Amino acid sequence: MNFTLLVTGPPYGTQNASTAFLFSKAVLNSKNKLLSIFFHFDGVLNANIDISYCSDEYNLIEQWINLHHKHSVQLNVCVSAASRRGLCFDNNIHNGYLKKNNDLWLSFNLTGFSELVKYIEKSDRIIKF
Repeated sequence: MNFTLLVTGPPYGTQNASTAFLFSKAVLNSKNKLLSIFFHFDGVLNANIDISYCSDEYNLIEQWINLHHKHSVQLNVCVSAASRRGLCFDNNIHNGYLKKNNDLWLSFNLTGFSELVKYIEKSDRIIKF
């Protein structure tokens, strides 16, 4: 069975993202296939390069990146939701201040809903966290 996950929670403060991560590992350890993980709403914060963890805390963002590298799972970030949360400006000037370009980890792709639709068409199940 092919899965696509929709993650709407941040990497901290709620269980949405951590539950999605645990579910993704379970899918990959089974005979099923994980096609894509799409981050929307506050879920886009899972790709934020400026979030830091203490050394004794579980680093969920690092785990997403490891998942991508180990299993080639696509980590797609909604560009609209990211820009609404102050991420992914293209070196433009906004309100007199220069915004930076490197707000997301390289393992995450900025995409739109058309990319989500593409994966939904290929999936047997889409699960929202």
